Amino acid sequence: MKIAIAQINCTVGDLAGNTEKILAATAQAKLAGADLVITPELALCGYPPQDLLLRTEFYLACGEALTDLVGQVKDITLLVGHPQHQGSQLFNAASLVRDGEIIATHHKQTLLPSPFFNEPNYFDAGTEPSAFVLNGVTFGINICADFWQGETTHLTQQANIDVLLVLSASSFLIDKQATRHKITQQYINCTKTAVVHANLIGGQDEIVFDGASFVMNGQGKLTHQLPSFTETIGLVEIQNKQPIASELAPIQPAIADIYQALCLSVKDYVKKNNFPGVLIGLSGGVDSALVLIIATDALGADMVRTVMMPSQYTADMSLYDAKTMADTLGIQHDECSIKPLFDQYVSMLTQQFHILSENEDTNITTENLQARIRGSILMALSNRTGAIVLTTGNKSEMAVGYCTLYGDMAGGFAVLKDVSKTLVYQLCRYRNELDPVIPKRIIERTPSAELRPDQTDQDSLPDYDVLDGIIKAYVEDNKSTAEIIAMHYDEADVKQVIRLIRLNEHKRYQSPPGLRITPCDFGTLWRYPITTKFAN
Repeated sequence: MKIAIAQINCTVGDLAGNTEKILAATAQAKLAGADLVITPELALCGYPPQDLLLRTEFYLACGEALTDLVGQVKDITLLVGHPQHQGSQLFNAASLVRDGEIIATHHKQTLLPSPFFNEPNYFDAGTEPSAFVLNGVTFGINICADFWQGETTHLTQQANIDVLLVLSASSFLIDKQATRHKITQQYINCTKTAVVHANLIGGQDEIVFDGASFVMNGQGKLTHQLPSFTETIGLVEIQNKQPIASELAPIQPAIADIYQALCLSVKDYVKKNNFPGVLIGLSGGVDSALVLIIATDALGADMVRTVMMPSQYTADMSLYDAKTMADTLGIQHDECSIKPLFDQYVSMLTQQFHILSENEDTNITTENLQARIRGSILMALSNRTGAIVLTTGNKSEMAVGYCTLYGDMAGGFAVLKDVSKTLVYQLCRYRNELDPVIPKRIIERTPSAELRPDQTDQDSLPDYDVLDGIIKAYVEDNKSTAEIIAMHYDEADVKQVIRLIRLNEHKRYQSPPGLRITPCDFGTLWRYPITTKFAN
């Protein structure tokens, strides 16, 4: 027999569109001779639906969509993920469908309490293992965390199954696929049961699903590996109750996965939310250069527009490099000097409010004014065109507040929100290995915000390799000040960085959403109070 893995990109709430995708995958599988099709977790409604599940009209509409789907499945068996309302309970379910009927339904038993998914707030937990027989093979069913975090071993042993089917919506993190393989092998070592994973792909707000569905046989050997970040139908042939080895998609280096994750996140955020395009404030620096090439790769040049807004502190090479890159990519690029507006602001603040002096060159007030003027211009263009502004700040800057509220933080999606400055450089070098579109000087020059004469980032911050190491230890690894100092970082640097992280919580609360790629981003997974006197 053959199993088809429908690795599809579903959209939360698009019941008609998701139904169409599932039926198209089913039709393609049928043509390929498949007997069984499996979809990702909650494929019918998209994942995660979050508080939509609290609305009666939503889960009733899901029920109607399921009825419509079931009626169109003929001459093939489909295992589809969906929410199921049953009496006073709501389950994360997977139903087995054939010839217009639901034969059986499995209810997810392990509900994730994480901030992204918070499933116990929406779903009731199932209590019984599920198994079915098709063409002489006994299949078990798990839904995502049932396998990754649940106590599935004894349940599958009790059911005496041959192959375990896992419907997943497992989001991307750096190096997560290696963890998935390891957990699956550990399970197989205990059970000797083959495992088929069907994982979702696509961007959903601050997370992205990478697909990368795979199959391992009863000896723990990888027999099928579907590509990452690509919609596809994978065919798995079963002989003697075991999957037969087939072509494996090549394993990409981590940097390639990260880059593709960023591209898919931008593409789906823009297109699923029906924005006609994106706007980027180009500076001639490395961060905006990376955001530009990600947006262009994700959307195409015709959906990207850049604006260079120089001041008297902007270097000529910044203007030249920004225009060179935009021209190379075929992007609509505009230049608009902010000096006249900046001079008017400074004059008003000097004469009306007396908070600046006539001989004062720059200070934090005038530096932030420049960023806010640029932000206002971009948002005005956004209002006029409907395009969304992509912010260009990175995780390192976000951590220590090296960013301006209502200035460079103004926008609708923060592409690099979970990307450290050192990773920004790595991604730029990786992309240039594919096609050298980022001018070499942008990557090699000393980083500067260019808000005052001869400014560099390291006037205010430790070197980025030091800064990013401290941020990772404190934010992602949850280490204390003392533990980080014990890692041989300079005590003054550690205390400065942690102090800045604490001081700038209020800024991060007001930042746009952005993709999560690490164990702890500054979005949903970072939940520190703005007001606190505790220090460690």
